[in-house]
Amino acid sequence: MKVAIPTIDGILCPHFGHCQKFAVLDVDPDKKSINRSEMLTPPPHEPGVLPAWLSRMGCNVIIAGGMGGRAIDLFEKSGVTVVMGATGEKPEEIVLSYLNGELTGGVNRCDDPAFHGDKPCDD
Repeated sequence: MKVAIPTIDGILCPHFGHCQKFAVLDVDPDKKSINRSEMLTPPPHEPGVLPAWLSRMGCNVIIAGGMGGRAIDLFEKSGVTVVMGATGEKPEEIVLSYLNGELTGGVNRCDDPAFHGDKPCDD
């Protein structure tokens, strides 16, 4: 299984469309272990580009703090599980929490006016 996490300065970015890099982790869900981790620079951000890029790379899960509705739909249509409302810092810790059933999706930060103001997330 491959899990993608948007990052900024090496930690979870609250909004996946505004990240600097994606941590892409190859994991073994049965052993609850991380086999490999890499930091990848995404293509230039435009609506719909990041879901297609991550899906083509074979990501099965995306864990983010917030994401726009269009991106969620595109991921789900590609068979990628979307986990919203994540908090934390290091991608490895977030993934291990997910694998151990300790990471429960919270509120999509894009639905929180304190996060984005009056302009909703569009990606």
